[in-house]
Amino acid sequence: MTGAITVIGFDGGPLRAEARAALAGAVRVAGVARHLGALPVPAGAERVDLAKVGAALDAVTRDDRPSVVVASGDPGFFGIVRALRARGVAPYIIPAVSSVARAFAAVGMTWDDALVISAHGRDPRRALAAALAAPKCAILTAPGTAEPGSFTGPLRAAGRRVHVAERLGTPDERVTEITSGGPPRTHAHPNVVIADDPARPAAGPGWLAGHQGAPDGWALPEPAFDHRDGQITKSEVRAVALARLAPRPGVTVWDVGAGSGSVAVECARFGARAIAIDRDPAQCARVRANAARHAVHVQVEHRTAPDGLADLPDPDAVFAGGGDAPVLAAVLARTPARVVVALASVDRVRPVRDALRAAGYEPDGCQLQSARLADLPNGSIRLTPTNPVTLIWGTRPDTRIGDPT
Repeated sequence: MTGAITVIGFDGGPLRAEARAALAGAVRVAGVARHLGALPVPAGAERVDLAKVGAALDAVTRDDRPSVVVASGDPGFFGIVRALRARGVAPYIIPAVSSVARAFAAVGMTWDDALVISAHGRDPRRALAAALAAPKCAILTAPGTAEPGSFTGPLRAAGRRVHVAERLGTPDERVTEITSGGPPRTHAHPNVVIADDPARPAAGPGWLAGHQGAPDGWALPEPAFDHRDGQITKSEVRAVALARLAPRPGVTVWDVGAGSGSVAVECARFGARAIAIDRDPAQCARVRANAARHAVHVQVEHRTAPDGLADLPDPDAVFAGGGDAPVLAAVLARTPARVVVALASVDRVRPVRDALRAAGYEPDGCQLQSARLADLPNGSIRLTPTNPVTLIWGTRPDTRIGDPT
């Protein structure tokens, strides 16, 4: 069926000659109502409502007669082309300017350093988690399930500058900066939410668009963090914990009893939404300072667990030190995909392992004891041991390590 279907991107501007020709020769044209009403659809062509995507694709792929699918902006960018190719169709594509490009142009910002997130047909919680971790982002929203207000409030609360670009390329185009304290308002669809962090500019100009991948080194040495009296998860332990937590964009990680926040900061450096919880205000201040030092966003919560965990966003992964039974029970009740517990005391190893198993997790663990190089006065070197720590982790059997869903 290659060549039988032409996909036209429409951005409100004049159609290219080849797009007009494809429309003129089409026996059926699929699009949403506003597109079908704005374009020169032949009088005898069948009109197919693209709002019902499955039925529309059935219609345009049922035979080899020429069909046209009209979509907003660039249909190969989070667009209908993916759904067509999933059906074995290789369409001819005539793109227009994407809504994301138009939105950043309307705001007057570069976007080669922005994370682009689609909330269409997806869990908006994942989209928000990715947006909060990114210095700059664009979110393609969705009616009903992922309205702009789902993102603008939390992003403003996190100190972001937020704009909503509505109905781009139409006479109703409008770009609004969202300010704190203003009344909530309804935004016309389609729209794009743009957010950037004035205190944490995105890296650029660079050579890689969007998320920059793994950070430049992880399991950082203890001096990379301000900490109190050695109360910090050692780098060797942190390395294994990070491997089991699997932080990445779209994942929300709790660091319970965060202390210096070294685990939360490292998770944020991988692009995860990191939430650090500690009952000590001085430690909370340290977490904020460490996050600023490493140019990442960490949501710091001055709370006492387990009661203070109740209204936090659901986690995908949790790191907890000490294995306190009530705290662990509260964590497991939220059914995160992954749980990692660091234990200095061997007394808690079996209870933690059994609690994970009883909650339906597949438990595993190891004891970590490292010996670090140290200089001797005579110029020789020796190995200095660190205190052993036992890591116990559990993974839900229906969730792969690293899979946020």
